[in-house]
Formats: sequence, structure tokens, C-alpha cells
Amino acid sequence: MREPGRQILHIPGATQCHQSNNMTKTSLNPKQERFANEYLIDLNATAAYKRAGYKGQGKSAEVAACQLLGNVRVSAYIQKAMNKRSNDLGIDANYVLSTIKETVDRCRQVHPVLDRKGEQVYVLVGEDGEQLVPAFEFDSTGVLKGAELLGRHLKMFTDKLEHSGKDGKDLIPDPIDSIKAELAALYGKGKPKKHG
Repeated sequence: MREPGRQILHIPGATQCHQSNNMTKTSLNPKQERFANEYLIDLNATAAYKRAGYKGQGKSAEVAACQLLGNVRVSAYIQKAMNKRSNDLGIDANYVLSTIKETVDRCRQVHPVLDRKGEQVYVLVGEDGEQLVPAFEFDSTGVLKGAELLGRHLKMFTDKLEHSGKDGKDLIPDPIDSIKAELAALYGKGKPKKHG
């Protein structure tokens, strides 16, 4: 349950970081701005924290970096910069999906293999190498990865988690069931059963 006046931001690397709605200042201090710009390089909060000149090692640096990402002004600055970069590059969902589709098509031999001059490459095939045919390269890994990404986008695949044991019973017994069993044993047939 969230505390009133707090919200969760969805910025890569900022998982489980909360932010306050207190936006009295509108600009970042120089170190915060440096952190935000460093974060935009590789989306690594801990490394950005250190490169920005903050002191801290190990877990303390991770925690402090997470707190910086949770700062409303810092996260707004990062989000604005990420949006600008996407707009400048023309990167949107259509671009990503069309790139995946083009890659799958190339991997499925839609486009022939070309040499450095851009001319079709031919290979000799047959038992005696008597037939000259255009060369195509098949990349099954690329096709399958592209199909997987497109399938995820279309929500065709769902990850299933096993919530029961081999016998079909719950892995963790329901405490209500054990209480009912104890009450039934107490009031029905005598002493309750001992568990564990």
C-alpha cells in the first residue's frame, strides 16, 4: 500500500524506488544534473552515481543512487531527456516493430547475400558443383528471436508459475485448512493433530 503523497516512477533501474510529490524547486543542483546525464548514458544508476562525483561504495552507493532516481525532479529530468532522445531519433513502437519485422525477413532469406559492391553472390551446388545459384543466408536464431519479440508484443506467450506440488496440492498449506482441521479434531474426535 502506498503512502499518501508518494508515487512509484517506472524508470529503468529505479525499481522499488519511491518518490515524494514535493516539487518546491524546479531545477536540479549541479551534482543531480550530472547524475541524471550520466544515468542517461548507460541506465546504470550506481555507476552514474559514482561518475557524478558522489561518494559511496557497494550497497550504500546502490541505495543512494536509487534514492536519487526516486527524486521527483531528477526522475522528471531523466524522463524528459529520454522522451526527447526518442523523438529526435524517431524511435517509437512502430519503428521497433518494423525493425524486428525487417530483421526477421532478412533472416528468413527474403534478401539475397550481396558482395561489397552490392552485387548478388552466387554459389556452385550439386554433387559435382555444376549448378550456379544465388546465395541466401538463413539465420534461424535471428528468426526465432524476432518472432519471440513480436509474440511478446502481441501477448501470445504467458509465463506460467507452478503453484502446486507433484500431487496437485498447494506447496504451502492454507492456514485456514489447518485451523479447521484442528477445530474439527478438538470438537469432533478429541485431540487436534500435531503438525510438523
